[in-house]
Amino acid sequence: MPHNSILAPSLLAGQHARLAESAAQVAAAGAPWLHLDIMDGHFVPNLTFGPQMVAELRREVPGLFFDVHLMLDEPQRYAKAFAAAGAQLISFHIEPSLDHRALLAEIRALGCLNGIVLNPDTPAEAVRHLLADVDLVLVMTVQPGFGGQPFRRDMLPKFAQLDAWRREQALNFRLEVDGGVDLKTGVECRAAGADTFVAGTAFFKAPDRASFVREVSAW
Repeated sequence: MPHNSILAPSLLAGQHARLAESAAQVAAAGAPWLHLDIMDGHFVPNLTFGPQMVAELRREVPGLFFDVHLMLDEPQRYAKAFAAAGAQLISFHIEPSLDHRALLAEIRALGCLNGIVLNPDTPAEAVRHLLADVDLVLVMTVQPGFGGQPFRRDMLPKFAQLDAWRREQALNFRLEVDGGVDLKTGVECRAAGADTFVAGTAFFKAPDRASFVREVSAW
């Protein structure tokens, strides 16, 4: 059975001087998830925020599901801190060299859902051996680091392949897309198998954010 569609607006596209207000706008629009990009300036060429900011946001918007995406060279050093700060799903990248399966198990042991992430140039095959161990696979459809980049349609076959493996193995992980997602590109991803949609710029610039949430939820 395919999953229902979930919108996870990315706080990266919010007003950084008023992040709590931006998070409150996500809640007010009716989106169930909030996507939090954690960047270290090494794995990706940008810096965002750490566990303390996540903990403070957790107090401001207790009803949102926190989808925390670690874009870090050493995600294994920070999973515990983000779990304690209020993350409910913690995903990290396949590209850094570490014991991916052990970290996935640790994240679950911390009481969170887990996820594995692929950069655009990383083939789906790189995570195939982990699919039975994950709650979510996130496919980047832009090079991670900065918001507002154009969507890469050459990533659509990657969703189709991951969805095919999910069906063949009767697995239940969610398939998330992040990068250039709007009401047009998101439909294309849904058709290819995606069910969880990270939208930053398109959500925060939408003339009617609640309508945007409703449209994505209906896919």
